[in-house]
Amino acid sequence: MSEEENNETEATEAAPPADAPAAPQQELVVDDVEAHAGYANFCRVSSTPEELILDLGLNPTPYATGKVEVKVNQRIILNHFTAKRLYGALFQALQMHERNFGVVEVDVRKRVRTPPVEAPAGN
Repeated sequence: MSEEENNETEATEAAPPADAPAAPQQELVVDDVEAHAGYANFCRVSSTPEELILDLGLNPTPYATGKVEVKVNQRIILNHFTAKRLYGALFQALQMHERNFGVVEVDVRKRVRTPPVEAPAGN
């Protein structure tokens, strides 16, 4: 993601109603020097009245059937206000991606292409 797209994503917050008092402006400086990058192809979402919990992990065999153990290696706990801002930022980022690259199909059966079946030779 480009820095410009990243800044747009971080700044996604609903505008206050027109009759709301003006809030003081805040300039965020993001320090990601000590951030740890990870990869997840599994996400479980749960919630309490106070928090939304995202468990992220790696499913080593995403197309397997039967029982598969997935190790959760990151748990993110958010209040619902931050979760809603994250939802908006992810929605906006996915819309931009789909505009540029096409629809992201989440149903694997619709993504998998099977090779054409050839007729037997010699008939």
